[in-house]
Amino acid sequence: MVSKVLVGAAVFVVALISESAGIIGGREAAPHSRPYMASIQVPEGENLKHECGGFVVADQWVMTAVHCLPNGPDGRKVVLGVHSLSEPEETKQIFDILELHNHQDFDQSNYNNDIALIKLDRPFNISEAVKAVEFLRAGGTNPDTGNEVETAGWGSVDNLGARPDKLKEVTVEVISPARCGRSDYFGRKFTTNMICAHKVCTNPCDQPHRNEDSCDGDSGGPLLYNGVVVGITSNGGKKCGQTKKPGIYTIISHYTQWIDNIMNPQPAAAEDQSA
Repeated sequence: MVSKVLVGAAVFVVALISESAGIIGGREAAPHSRPYMASIQVPEGENLKHECGGFVVADQWVMTAVHCLPNGPDGRKVVLGVHSLSEPEETKQIFDILELHNHQDFDQSNYNNDIALIKLDRPFNISEAVKAVEFLRAGGTNPDTGNEVETAGWGSVDNLGARPDKLKEVTVEVISPARCGRSDYFGRKFTTNMICAHKVCTNPCDQPHRNEDSCDGDSGGPLLYNGVVVGITSNGGKKCGQTKKPGIYTIISHYTQWIDNIMNPQPAAAEDQSA
Protein backbone atom coordinates (compact mmCIF):
# COMPACT_ATOMS: atom_id res chain seq x y z
CA MET A 1 0.00 0.00 0.00
CA VAL A 2 1.35 3.41 -0.90
CA SER A 3 2.02 5.73 2.04
CA LYS A 4 0.88 9.32 1.66
CA VAL A 5 2.91 12.32 2.76
CA LEU A 6 0.67 14.67 4.65
CA VAL A 7 1.24 17.47 7.09
CA GLY A 8 0.09 18.46 10.52
CA ALA A 9 -2.39 16.24 12.30
CA ALA A 10 -2.95 14.17 9.16
CA VAL A 11 0.55 12.72 9.49
CA PHE A 12 -0.47 11.10 12.73
CA VAL A 13 -3.58 9.56 11.18
CA VAL A 14 -1.71 8.06 8.26
CA ALA A 15 0.99 6.74 10.59
CA LEU A 16 -1.62 4.65 12.31
CA ILE A 17 -3.12 3.10 9.20
CA SER A 18 -0.63 3.39 6.33
CA GLU A 19 1.14 0.04 6.80
CA SER A 20 -0.39 -3.02 5.22
CA ALA A 21 -0.71 -5.57 7.82
CA GLY A 22 4.08 -9.41 6.83
CA ILE A 23 4.84 -11.95 9.37
CA ILE A 24 7.00 -10.88 12.31
CA GLY A 25 8.50 -13.98 13.94
CA GLY A 26 6.69 -17.16 12.91
CA ARG A 27 8.16 -19.81 10.63
CA GLU A 28 8.25 -20.96 7.03
CA ALA A 29 5.13 -22.91 6.15
CA ALA A 30 5.42 -26.41 4.74
CA PRO A 31 5.23 -26.05 0.94
CA HIS A 32 1.61 -25.95 -0.23
CA SER A 33 0.28 -26.82 3.23
CA ARG A 34 -2.06 -23.84 2.86
CA PRO A 35 -3.39 -24.43 -0.67
CA TYR A 36 -5.94 -21.63 -0.38
CA MET A 37 -3.28 -18.90 -0.22
CA ALA A 38 -3.22 -16.33 -3.01
CA SER A 39 -0.56 -13.80 -3.92
CA ILE A 40 -1.87 -10.61 -5.51
CA GLN A 41 0.93 -9.30 -7.69
CA VAL A 42 1.54 -6.03 -9.48
CA PRO A 43 3.41 -5.70 -12.80
CA GLU A 44 6.98 -4.44 -12.41
CA GLY A 45 8.63 -4.23 -15.81
CA GLU A 46 8.38 -7.66 -17.36
CA ASN A 47 7.95 -9.32 -13.97
CA LEU A 48 5.34 -9.51 -11.24
CA LYS A 49 5.91 -8.42 -7.64
CA HIS A 50 3.96 -9.61 -4.59
CA GLU A 51 1.85 -6.83 -3.14
CA CYS A 52 -0.94 -8.36 -1.03
CA GLY A 53 -2.37 -11.66 0.08
CA GLY A 54 -5.74 -13.30 -0.44
CA PHE A 55 -7.36 -16.70 -0.12
CA VAL A 56 -9.52 -18.93 -2.28
CA VAL A 57 -13.09 -19.25 -0.98
CA ALA A 58 -14.89 -20.86 -3.93
CA ASP A 59 -14.48 -21.83 -7.55
CA GLN A 60 -13.18 -18.70 -9.32
CA TRP A 61 -13.41 -16.53 -6.17
CA VAL A 62 -10.67 -15.06 -3.95
CA MET A 63 -11.27 -12.94 -0.85
CA THR A 64 -8.93 -10.10 0.11
CA ALA A 65 -8.92 -6.57 1.61
CA VAL A 66 -10.28 -3.43 -0.06
CA HIS A 67 -7.15 -1.41 0.70
CA CYS A 68 -5.10 -3.83 -1.45
CA LEU A 69 -6.92 -2.71 -4.61
CA PRO A 70 -8.72 0.52 -3.69
CA ASN A 71 -8.72 1.89 -7.23
CA GLY A 72 -9.36 -1.27 -9.23
CA PRO A 73 -7.23 -4.15 -10.58
CA ASP A 74 -4.88 -1.87 -12.59
CA GLY A 75 -3.15 -4.80 -14.28
CA ARG A 76 -2.67 -6.88 -11.15
CA LYS A 77 -2.62 -10.68 -11.33
CA VAL A 78 -3.70 -13.33 -8.82
CA VAL A 79 -1.23 -16.19 -8.37
CA LEU A 80 -2.32 -19.49 -6.80
CA GLY A 81 -0.39 -22.65 -5.96
CA VAL A 82 2.76 -20.74 -5.06
CA HIS A 83 5.15 -21.29 -2.14
CA SER A 84 8.31 -19.53 -3.37
CA LEU A 85 7.77 -16.20 -5.09
CA SER A 86 10.95 -16.53 -7.16
CA GLU A 87 11.42 -20.22 -7.93
CA PRO A 88 9.62 -21.89 -10.85
CA GLU A 89 6.86 -24.15 -9.56
CA GLU A 90 4.73 -26.47 -11.68
CA THR A 91 1.85 -25.89 -9.26
CA LYS A 92 1.64 -22.15 -10.00
CA GLN A 93 -1.49 -20.80 -11.70
CA ILE A 94 -1.75 -17.14 -12.79
CA PHE A 95 -5.06 -15.32 -13.34
CA ASP A 96 -6.34 -11.99 -14.55
CA ILE A 97 -8.99 -10.25 -12.45
CA LEU A 98 -12.36 -10.51 -14.18
CA GLU A 99 -14.33 -8.69 -11.47
CA LEU A 100 -13.37 -6.77 -8.34
CA HIS A 101 -15.99 -6.12 -5.65
CA ASN A 102 -14.81 -3.74 -2.93
CA HIS A 103 -17.20 -3.30 -0.02
CA GLN A 104 -19.17 -0.13 -0.65
CA ASP A 105 -18.85 1.05 2.97
CA PHE A 106 -15.07 0.74 3.26
CA ASP A 107 -13.78 3.61 5.39
CA GLN A 108 -10.31 4.84 4.45
CA SER A 109 -9.90 6.61 7.80
CA ASN A 110 -9.93 3.45 9.93
CA TYR A 111 -10.24 0.53 7.45
CA ASN A 112 -13.71 -0.43 8.66
CA ASN A 113 -15.43 -2.90 6.25
CA ASP A 114 -12.07 -3.87 4.72
CA ILE A 115 -13.33 -6.82 2.68
CA ALA A 116 -13.22 -7.44 -1.08
CA LEU A 117 -14.00 -10.27 -3.49
CA ILE A 118 -12.09 -11.03 -6.68
CA LYS A 119 -13.57 -13.10 -9.49
CA LEU A 120 -10.82 -14.77 -11.49
CA ASP A 121 -10.92 -14.76 -15.28
CA ARG A 122 -11.44 -18.55 -15.27
CA PRO A 123 -11.94 -21.41 -12.81
CA PHE A 124 -8.76 -22.68 -11.19
CA ASN A 125 -7.54 -26.25 -11.50
CA ILE A 126 -8.05 -27.99 -8.17
CA SER A 127 -4.91 -29.75 -6.93
CA GLU A 128 -3.04 -30.47 -3.72
CA ALA A 129 -1.57 -26.98 -4.10
CA VAL A 130 -4.79 -25.08 -4.94
CA LYS A 131 -7.99 -25.56 -2.97
CA ALA A 132 -10.70 -23.41 -1.42
CA VAL A 133 -10.92 -22.91 2.34
CA GLU A 134 -14.03 -22.70 4.52
CA PHE A 135 -14.88 -19.28 5.93
CA LEU A 136 -17.11 -18.47 8.90
CA ARG A 137 -20.67 -17.42 8.14
CA ALA A 138 -23.26 -15.54 10.20
CA GLY A 139 -24.20 -17.49 13.32
CA GLY A 140 -20.79 -19.17 13.55
CA THR A 141 -18.48 -18.87 16.54
CA ASN A 142 -15.69 -16.33 16.32
CA PRO A 143 -12.59 -16.75 18.50
CA ASP A 144 -12.68 -15.25 21.97
CA THR A 145 -10.05 -13.33 23.91
CA GLY A 146 -6.97 -15.51 24.45
CA ASN A 147 -7.84 -18.02 21.72
CA GLU A 148 -5.00 -18.98 19.37
CA VAL A 149 -5.49 -18.10 15.69
CA GLU A 150 -3.23 -18.48 12.66
CA THR A 151 -2.27 -16.26 9.77
CA ALA A 152 0.13 -16.56 6.85
CA GLY A 153 1.67 -14.50 4.08
CA TRP A 154 4.69 -13.25 2.17
CA GLY A 155 4.79 -9.93 3.99
CA SER A 156 7.67 -8.15 5.70
CA VAL A 157 9.66 -10.00 8.36
CA ASP A 158 10.77 -6.79 10.09
CA ASN A 159 10.04 -3.09 10.19
CA LEU A 160 12.78 -2.45 7.63
CA GLY A 161 10.58 -4.01 4.97
CA ALA A 162 12.60 -7.19 4.31
CA ARG A 163 10.34 -9.63 2.46
CA PRO A 164 10.57 -13.44 2.52
CA ASP A 165 10.67 -15.47 -0.69
CA LYS A 166 8.68 -18.35 0.80
CA LEU A 167 5.33 -18.39 2.58
CA LYS A 168 5.51 -17.79 6.33
CA GLU A 169 2.94 -18.55 9.00
CA VAL A 170 2.45 -17.56 12.61
CA THR A 171 0.18 -18.37 15.55
CA VAL A 172 -1.09 -15.37 17.50
CA GLU A 173 -3.63 -14.76 20.27
CA VAL A 174 -6.83 -12.74 20.17
CA ILE A 175 -6.79 -9.60 22.31
CA SER A 176 -9.94 -8.31 23.96
CA PRO A 177 -11.93 -5.72 22.00
CA ALA A 178 -12.00 -3.52 25.09
CA ARG A 179 -8.21 -3.33 25.15
CA CYS A 180 -7.88 -2.69 21.38
CA GLY A 181 -10.45 0.10 21.69
CA ARG A 182 -8.44 1.88 24.38
CA SER A 183 -7.00 5.27 23.48
CA ASP A 184 -3.42 3.97 23.87
CA TYR A 185 -4.17 1.17 21.38
CA PHE A 186 -6.47 2.10 18.45
CA GLY A 187 -9.17 4.11 20.18
CA ARG A 188 -12.27 4.87 18.13
CA LYS A 189 -10.62 3.54 14.98
CA PHE A 190 -11.24 0.02 16.32
CA THR A 191 -14.80 -1.09 15.49
CA THR A 192 -17.06 -4.07 16.17
CA ASN A 193 -16.19 -5.39 12.69
CA MET A 194 -12.60 -6.03 13.78
CA ILE A 195 -10.53 -8.60 15.66
CA CYS A 196 -7.08 -7.68 16.92
CA ALA A 197 -4.40 -10.26 17.68
CA HIS A 198 -0.66 -10.81 18.18
CA LYS A 199 1.62 -12.89 20.39
CA VAL A 200 3.67 -11.16 23.04
CA CYS A 201 7.18 -12.54 23.22
CA THR A 202 8.14 -13.53 26.77
CA ASN A 203 11.74 -13.78 27.95
CA PRO A 204 13.78 -15.45 26.77
CA CYS A 205 12.58 -14.65 23.24
CA ASP A 206 13.15 -17.33 20.62
CA GLN A 207 13.30 -14.74 17.85
CA PRO A 208 14.77 -11.23 17.63
CA HIS A 209 11.45 -9.37 17.84
CA ARG A 210 9.39 -8.45 20.85
CA ASN A 211 6.15 -9.82 19.50
CA GLU A 212 4.88 -12.07 16.72
CA ASP A 213 2.49 -10.31 14.40
CA SER A 214 1.34 -9.66 10.83
CA CYS A 215 3.10 -6.87 8.92
CA ASP A 216 3.42 -5.01 5.60
CA GLY A 217 2.46 -7.20 2.64
CA ASP A 218 0.25 -9.73 4.44
CA SER A 219 -2.88 -7.64 4.00
CA GLY A 220 -5.78 -9.52 2.47
CA GLY A 221 -4.58 -12.85 3.85
CA PRO A 222 -6.59 -15.14 6.14
CA LEU A 223 -6.93 -15.37 9.92
CA LEU A 224 -7.90 -18.95 10.83
CA TYR A 225 -9.50 -20.40 13.94
CA ASN A 226 -9.71 -24.19 14.08
CA GLY A 227 -9.03 -24.41 10.36
CA VAL A 228 -11.81 -21.98 9.36
CA VAL A 229 -11.09 -18.46 8.11
CA VAL A 230 -12.64 -15.94 10.50
CA GLY A 231 -10.80 -12.78 9.51
CA ILE A 232 -8.99 -10.87 6.77
CA THR A 233 -5.62 -9.29 7.55
CA SER A 234 -6.36 -5.59 7.43
CA ASN A 235 -4.10 -3.21 9.32
CA GLY A 236 -1.14 -3.61 11.67
CA GLY A 237 -0.59 -0.02 12.67
CA LYS A 238 2.49 2.18 12.50
CA LYS A 239 5.06 -0.54 13.23
CA CYS A 240 4.68 -4.31 13.18
CA GLY A 241 5.11 -6.22 16.41
CA GLN A 242 4.41 -3.30 18.74
CA THR A 243 2.60 -4.32 21.91
CA LYS A 244 -0.03 -1.60 21.62
CA LYS A 245 -0.46 -1.87 17.85
CA PRO A 246 -1.41 -5.52 17.22
CA GLY A 247 -2.63 -6.77 13.87
CA ILE A 248 -6.23 -5.95 12.96
CA TYR A 249 -8.47 -8.36 11.04
CA THR A 250 -11.89 -7.87 9.44
CA ILE A 251 -14.54 -10.23 10.89
CA ILE A 252 -15.85 -12.16 7.88
CA SER A 253 -19.05 -13.49 9.48
CA HIS A 254 -20.42 -9.93 9.62
CA TYR A 255 -20.58 -9.88 5.81
CA THR A 256 -22.38 -13.12 4.92
CA GLN A 257 -25.24 -11.44 3.06
CA TRP A 258 -22.89 -9.15 1.15
CA ILE A 259 -20.74 -12.14 0.12
CA ASP A 260 -23.76 -14.21 -0.96
CA ASN A 261 -25.22 -11.35 -2.99
CA ILE A 262 -22.00 -11.11 -5.00
CA MET A 263 -21.02 -14.76 -5.37
CA ASN A 264 -24.55 -16.12 -5.75
CA PRO A 265 -26.78 -13.34 -7.10
CA GLN A 266 -30.47 -14.17 -7.15
CA PRO A 267 -32.25 -14.24 -10.54
CA ALA A 268 -34.76 -11.52 -11.33
CA ALA A 269 -38.24 -12.02 -9.88
CA ALA A 270 -40.66 -13.98 -12.02
CA GLU A 271 -43.05 -11.03 -12.37
CA ASP A 272 -40.23 -8.94 -13.88
CA GLN A 273 -39.77 -11.54 -16.60
CA SER A 274 -43.46 -11.98 -17.43
CA ALA A 275 -44.16 -8.37 -18.43
